[in-house]
Amino acid sequence: MKIAFVLFDGLTFLDFIGFYDVVYRFNMFEETKGTTWDICGLTEEIKDELGLTIKVSTIKPDLSQYDLVFVPGGMGTRALRYNEEFITWLKQAANVQYLVSVCTGSLLFGAAGFLEGRKATTHPYAYELLEPYCEEVIRARIVKDGNLITAGGVSTSIDLAIYLAEMFIHKDAASAIKKQIDYPYEAQGIVEVN
Repeated sequence: MKIAFVLFDGLTFLDFIGFYDVVYRFNMFEETKGTTWDICGLTEEIKDELGLTIKVSTIKPDLSQYDLVFVPGGMGTRALRYNEEFITWLKQAANVQYLVSVCTGSLLFGAAGFLEGRKATTHPYAYELLEPYCEEVIRARIVKDGNLITAGGVSTSIDLAIYLAEMFIHKDAASAIKKQIDYPYEAQGIVEVN
């Protein structure tokens, strides 16, 4: 599996790193050994909403070449959904096997047209912002609608990655990862539409 982590100025760092830390461990399991990723953006460096700088490994790659495109959220999404360069780039992921977002990353998927006729979620403070983009906002922590998997706010990034570990590998793998990261919580509010 080849993953694109799509980053941008004004992201919430935990949205990304919580997910990344779990996904990094996919290579420990035979079923997902060989998982690779690129940290992608429009520029060489990205600043999160608190000013932390992150280096991008791949600038503006063709997103259609990935198996999974992951988009975090953050205050930067509010303006970025109107940024023509970014949204045009994101639209390259239209036929990617899995579209995955955390928090207000779903607003960016919405701006790219990926949520039309679909059910999705976002950070609880942004439900109203998501409504124009999708068929229905489901007030849950994780919503899977076909190949589109959206998650709620910030800390949900860990639950989401563990959910994917169970989906792509198996339940025992998800449990092993939770032990490794000392994560004793059970995800609640998972809705699978189809």
